[in-house]
Amino acid sequence: MTQKAMRAWALAEFGLGNLEEVRLQRPSPSATEVLIRVRTVSLNYRDKLVVEGTLLPERPEMPFIPVSDFCGEVVETGHSVSNVEPGDRVIGNFWTEWIDGQPPRSMLTHGLSLGGPLPGGLAEYIVIPEAAAVKVPSDITDAEASTLPVAALTAWFAFAEAGNVREGQTVLVQGTGGVALAGLQIAQAIGARVIVTSRSENKLTQTLKLGAWAGINTSIDPNWPERALELTGGAGVNHILELIGGDNLARSLTAAAPQGQISLVGFLGGMDAQISAIPFMLRRIRLQGVSVGHRRALERLISFVQRNDIHPVIDREYAFGAVQDAFAHLDRGPIGKIIVRVND
Repeated sequence: MTQKAMRAWALAEFGLGNLEEVRLQRPSPSATEVLIRVRTVSLNYRDKLVVEGTLLPERPEMPFIPVSDFCGEVVETGHSVSNVEPGDRVIGNFWTEWIDGQPPRSMLTHGLSLGGPLPGGLAEYIVIPEAAAVKVPSDITDAEASTLPVAALTAWFAFAEAGNVREGQTVLVQGTGGVALAGLQIAQAIGARVIVTSRSENKLTQTLKLGAWAGINTSIDPNWPERALELTGGAGVNHILELIGGDNLARSLTAAAPQGQISLVGFLGGMDAQISAIPFMLRRIRLQGVSVGHRRALERLISFVQRNDIHPVIDREYAFGAVQDAFAHLDRGPIGKIIVRVND
């Protein structure tokens, strides 16, 4: 039987300039896998690093299809699959082996994660394990659903699973990308006050419209921890979503309240950081590394999003043929998420 073809964006070699639209064989599911017709994908900073060849410890098999986050419709299932069926609309859990509890040891070497080293969703079809296929309700759009598995789950895991953010607390998110704005929406729905930092006054104005309690323009106030302490009456911030890393981690330590938590989820400012041990110890600050989350947390996030009528912030949608433009927009710094529509 002749294998059907599909359109995909794939890498023959690392580098954004090597990402090209091609025709590849459509994958077929094994006994425990599902074949999904992809409708939308959303881009993450991680996708950029994978495409550039700076993240994965080992080179994946080429041609390689990138992008971790997608939403699509199940079109075929393996004979041992029982939890989903053709017609179900699903998203893929990023860490395909992490279902609940403690993460598998394979995560230390990036494990079996979608969009690297496993093939990603930037194609008309993708095959994933049944255990990674998570159903989404009809009142969440394809574009919104595709933002949940990495960006929103990272913020959810930091605040709700590992951080226990509570009503009345103050949290701070850095920037206006997908993780930051998901954190804003989640923390606000919990009942926390949210401070947003950004170098753009226009972006800060938009976050205030989304419900942020305060904004700090780091172009005007580069010593943003001092401003955060002023806003909190000297008490400090209970939970900081650290997206910049590098030297910024030391500034987050200054802004944190005693017994506060800093969730380290990004490294835009560098992968190495140095902090002062004494204030870290005396103020009993908790530093928590967060690398997305497990399937059960994703299911709880979906319920939370639905219950609180949260609509992820989408900056712009691009056609499938405009993937290079979508990555260029990601590099410029969007407000929220960048979506690529694969199939209608």
